[in-house]
Amino acid sequence: MCEIFAGQDPRSYDGITRSMRLNGQSTSIRLEAAFWTTLESIAAEQGMTVSQFIGTLHSEVLELHGEARNFTSLLRCACLLYMRRDDPESIAAE
Repeated sequence: MCEIFAGQDPRSYDGITRSMRLNGQSTSIRLEAAFWTTLESIAAEQGMTVSQFIGTLHSEVLELHGEARNFTSLLRCACLLYMRRDDPESIAAE
């Protein structure tokens, strides 16, 4: 079973850093390549660039929670929710 996970292309988990502006502040976000690919899909579905999507998400998190604690982890979890969107039971169980 672990061969499925261990055998994946190492490029999918290479770390990639992208610079962008969030609420007027320059920052860098480092995620694995697979997450950037998923974020590109999410952004395209929303009719946005990845930077626009991440900026919008960041603003909404600030509005809802007052802070964006561990924002890169939030992005990874957002990707998981996106990947599971066709399986509502897996989301509801969390």
